Amino acid sequence: MRDQTPDWLPAARPLAAMTKRLAAASAAMTTAALTEITQRHPWFSDLDADNRASVTLVVRAGVDGFVAWFRDGAGGVEQPNIFASAPRSLMRQLALQQTVDLIRTTVETVEQQIRTVLPRNDRPVLTMAVLQYSREIAFDAAEVYARAAETRGAWDARLEALVMDAVVRGDADESVVSRASTLGWHHPAGLCVVIGDMPPSDAALRDLRTVAARTRLDVLAAAQGPRLVVLIGGDFTGEDEALELVADMADAFGPGPIVVGPVVGDLVEAVVSARAATSGRRAAAAWADAPRPVAAGALLPERALAGDGHARRELAHQIYGPLAAHSGDLIQTLEAYWASGTSIEATARRLFIHANTVRYRLGRIEDITGYSPSDPRGGYVLRLAGTLGRLLD
Repeated sequence: MRDQTPDWLPAARPLAAMTKRLAAASAAMTTAALTEITQRHPWFSDLDADNRASVTLVVRAGVDGFVAWFRDGAGGVEQPNIFASAPRSLMRQLALQQTVDLIRTTVETVEQQIRTVLPRNDRPVLTMAVLQYSREIAFDAAEVYARAAETRGAWDARLEALVMDAVVRGDADESVVSRASTLGWHHPAGLCVVIGDMPPSDAALRDLRTVAARTRLDVLAAAQGPRLVVLIGGDFTGEDEALELVADMADAFGPGPIVVGPVVGDLVEAVVSARAATSGRRAAAAWADAPRPVAAGALLPERALAGDGHARRELAHQIYGPLAAHSGDLIQTLEAYWASGTSIEATARRLFIHANTVRYRLGRIEDITGYSPSDPRGGYVLRLAGTLGRLLD
């Protein structure tokens, strides 16, 4: 019960007589409201028979509920939630704007019926009653849709976590692709997995999605323990493009390293990117000067030393292998270069060749592998690649 009866409500006997006249007109009010809804809103006619019947039920419940609420004391009692009688499927079928149209049209029709059908002395009180009743109905509708949005958000979060878990474990089959589609995944040209620390607040995740929407990227994200795993997709095919895009999202991650897996072309293949990103995130602490974000491919030495067999094989076969497949002078020059303390002149004397030949061969090594022997980081990668290449030959 509410605390007090409103001042505008008449005494008991006039209230009973007024309620009797209102109840007699309620059926006509319901019919008139449904007629107006049909004429004003094309979406009502587009509904199937079951949903149109449900809308009729809601309108009737609204009018009958108004009569009962007015009879029992109007503002002095709790009014019934008219949406409680509607099937859940109807609230999923009707958009919020359509529900607002439904309420507005019904209220306007009832007010019109009060002004034209009921006695003149009843109209001020009933108009005031409709005003208060419709306000509460609007609050009820807002509550229903807010609760539905919370439920949908929680379900989407669980579904997103399941999709990301399948991606990381390598179980992303066609059913997972279908689930991702329900979350707004649009099968982009390129995608990659990004792993970093969990942000301190949920606001950072909302910012990540905002940045992704602004740059027209598809994003799926889920927490896995203390780490945030993000799958991004868009119109990119190269590692450098992916790193630039992730750099714009760096503030959405926690303070630790952010590792970007290699770009792949299909959600089913995303496990390749996830595996490399996971390995890179585990080993990233070993490279003190690693950029943020950093590509998993740039962490091959650390990943190999941490026990990643894929990284060891990539160093041996993709970096050392092409050098070993050369005539042999590149490997020989590289070993002599390191043995001579990275001095080009000393290397030339050691091999009995011209210094320019040494420079040319070192340039060829960089062209073939992407790493410069004269760069400290490049030399480290090449040394480890050579060691593993011999071990795995």
